[in-house]
Amino acid sequence: MEIGISTFVETSPDVETGEVMSHAQRLHEVVEEIVLADQVGLDVYGVGEHHRKDYAASAPAVVLAAAASQTKRIRLTSAVTVLSSADPVRVFQDFATLDGISNGRAEIMAGRGSFIESFPLFGYDLNDYDALFDEKLELLLKIRESEKVTWRGGHRPAIDDLGVYPRPVQNPLPIWIGSGGNTESVIRAGMLGLPLVLAIIGGSPVRFAPLVQLYKKAAAHAGHDASQLPVASHSHGFIAESTQAAADKFFPSTQQSMNVIGRERGWGHYDRSAYDAARSFEGALYVGDPETVARKIIHLRKNVGITRFFLHVPLGTMPHEDVMRAIELLGTEVAPRVREEISGWEAENEAKQ
Repeated sequence: MEIGISTFVETSPDVETGEVMSHAQRLHEVVEEIVLADQVGLDVYGVGEHHRKDYAASAPAVVLAAAASQTKRIRLTSAVTVLSSADPVRVFQDFATLDGISNGRAEIMAGRGSFIESFPLFGYDLNDYDALFDEKLELLLKIRESEKVTWRGGHRPAIDDLGVYPRPVQNPLPIWIGSGGNTESVIRAGMLGLPLVLAIIGGSPVRFAPLVQLYKKAAAHAGHDASQLPVASHSHGFIAESTQAAADKFFPSTQQSMNVIGRERGWGHYDRSAYDAARSFEGALYVGDPETVARKIIHLRKNVGITRFFLHVPLGTMPHEDVMRAIELLGTEVAPRVREEISGWEAENEAKQ
């Protein structure tokens, strides 16, 4: 069971003061957060790609490379790379470069993205939303498979027997598929034999169990060893010494972020009652003291089949010292509890078979 962090490197206004930190300051902070995550033994850190004023990371590979030379073990991934509006050649080159700098710790998490700002920015038509992703994923996988590439598609100039460099340390360079729970994307990931990441940010996480089963079934149908394919989840959360402290600290920025996005997407107002309901044992918020958060992650592993868990923190703008403390608690107290429990549970299951 792998435990890690994901972040979108947000620079939304401070809830109390209204002040907005610079993109540069938040980028410096997130590198410090990645370094700490490595020091406390976390397995993976993911940085999301966005192209809007309230997010500082439009180039995740660059952010991760800044941390790569200061870390030793932690895996470094996008979360996600918006592949539909990117050039797969450049994406591969960026992450192969990161792989070299980190000595084989880079990963790509490819997805459509839930924000659309990158499409007009890079000159793509939203009417081609699905076709762009399908075609570009095909090309990315072809580049991963072979140093020299010959390829033709409908949305990018053809490539005729050209090399793509540098080549990564890892062969193959890990490519995961990020999904918000869309059945089609889950089946595609399974058919391609690619690891799957599910964004579980609302409702009950247990309801994603049928999607994991569908993914495994599609993988097996395509001839892949489904038992060897990892499944990850990404969920909002926060850890403090007490559950009440965690809940109170995480609510203001969460409410602000959810209502900003909610106004853009026509959601209802997000209030404390909705937040507290999501903090329940069956809810999608992983907020609490180390024991509370560990129990929820263990429940997710046993009942949904998740083998890698991303705690998404911060959501919105939070004090850097609070985020650092949450990362420290995740690495030193939550992760050991989860690993010990899951290790014993898996050994018990193997003995029964």
